[in-house]
Amino acid sequence: MAKKSIGAKVWLIADSFLPDRSTGDMKSHEAACVLNISRRPAKLKITVYFEDREPLLGLEAECPAQRTAHVHLESLKNRRGEMIPIAKPMALMVESNVNVVVQHTRLDTTQPALALMTTMGFPLR
Repeated sequence: MAKKSIGAKVWLIADSFLPDRSTGDMKSHEAACVLNISRRPAKLKITVYFEDREPLLGLEAECPAQRTAHVHLESLKNRRGEMIPIAKPMALMVESNVNVVVQHTRLDTTQPALALMTTMGFPLR
């Protein structure tokens, strides 16, 4: 299979949520885990959709060529300084200039019996 055909340039993640608390030493987090097997860096544009407000635009990240990147959602900020709000249900669209693979991971440490969840994003094109 040709490398060019592996992955997609647009991915959807239908469920995401940044917890408002953590317990113990491990911090709760959400990450878009990106695999870029191309020879060019992946410039990522992330749009966040909510139940009760307009989308949050302008979030950006990068995944180097032939590498992975774990884009922690709580650390993203757009040029206006806006960040993803805590404790709000959301969904994501990840757009890339090159084909990538996107997996979504949640570490929930809001209670002592922590939970780890991961799921593949839905590729569009």
